[in-house]
Amino acid sequence: MHDIRAIRDNPEGFDAALARRGEAAMSEAVLSLDAARRAKIAAAETAKAEQNKASKEVGAAKAKGDEAEFERLRALVSDKKAEVAAMNAEAQELDAQLNDMLARIPNNPADDVPQGASEEENVEVKVWGEKPSFEFTPVEHYEIKGVKPNMDFETAAKTSGARFVMLKGAVARVHRALAQFMVDTHVDENGLTEVNSPVLVRDEAMYGTDKLPKFGDDSYQTTNGWWLVPTSEVPLTYSVAGDTLEQSALPIRLTAHTLCFRSEAGSAGRDTSGMLRQHQFEKVEMVSITHPDDSDAEQQRMVGCAEGILEKLGVPYRTVILCTGDMGFGARRTYDIEAWVPGQDCYREISSVSTTGDFQARRMNARFKPEGGGKPQFVHTLNGSGLAVGRCLIAVLENGQQADGSVELPEALAPYLGGKTTLTAEGVLA
Repeated sequence: MHDIRAIRDNPEGFDAALARRGEAAMSEAVLSLDAARRAKIAAAETAKAEQNKASKEVGAAKAKGDEAEFERLRALVSDKKAEVAAMNAEAQELDAQLNDMLARIPNNPADDVPQGASEEENVEVKVWGEKPSFEFTPVEHYEIKGVKPNMDFETAAKTSGARFVMLKGAVARVHRALAQFMVDTHVDENGLTEVNSPVLVRDEAMYGTDKLPKFGDDSYQTTNGWWLVPTSEVPLTYSVAGDTLEQSALPIRLTAHTLCFRSEAGSAGRDTSGMLRQHQFEKVEMVSITHPDDSDAEQQRMVGCAEGILEKLGVPYRTVILCTGDMGFGARRTYDIEAWVPGQDCYREISSVSTTGDFQARRMNARFKPEGGGKPQFVHTLNGSGLAVGRCLIAVLENGQQADGSVELPEALAPYLGGKTTLTAEGVLA
């Protein structure tokens, strides 16, 4: 949510920030609605003052026995009362319209975000690891001989439809091991607090984390109004909604492993093979609530946490900073970490780490009290995948595939797999 005062103070800067995202200028429409709202509030206050003045004069007219003046003033009070009520209702309606307009305008990009219109203009900032060299043509995850028996799309389609999968046996265990490994690393080494969070949330939580009203079609809603979380960013971030925290409590660093649900409404025909893009998936999320002065450094720390998971697993990756045209709605700056997937001969996104500044905090009124005193300030919120479990499974399987259809698994997973480090061509752990 944007600060209306900032738009009043610098409408040209506001429009320039939108232009960097490829959006049309909005300051004139916003300020016009704001002016109408403020004028209606001022008119209601004037009418209220006239009502109060007439109310005082009613008693005086009655005491003088001036019945005509008494009746005139009493009628005036009644008229002004109705006028004030109507004006307040109109002001509230204009306020709701203004808030709805502001809620649909994307966040301003940070000054250091590269200008661009699409993902082709994202800027690579880091490359790690050597891509594996194969003496055979590598295949995609679902085509690996040892994976096929335990990655069942047909049964999932029978029960749920397209873009679902049933993982079985050894592959299901590797998937579970990856999630446990990620959470343990974030808790034991990266200092995050583990949370077992709900996957059903209210409208307010979706709105506060900028998923509503603009992106309702991308999520699933139950018949009684709950939303299935698109990521645990929603409950973790919204956990501080309405709070005024002590500065000493910051930063708050949280992680959760949850099911996630997305309708993929805008991705028809994209990545339909395999389990790259599913309606239901699992992710280990990272969320940080910070002091405004610390959020940029916190984003770099979170990027390092996500990169560290891939490095422990030995998966080659690259990190890119997204250009203005490719960033998400609520992001001020985003780094994508992309794992190398040999079956597609390309890098694919496995984590996005974003800072939203105070964009979400304004929507959910999350603030802190400065240690030196003074007015409470909005916190900054950050979120990032640490990592997407299914996509990490894809990367591990494809990078570890062998000529005979087996898969060599990362040593980091051995403690979670009973010491076993191979998925055999027959689909069992050894």
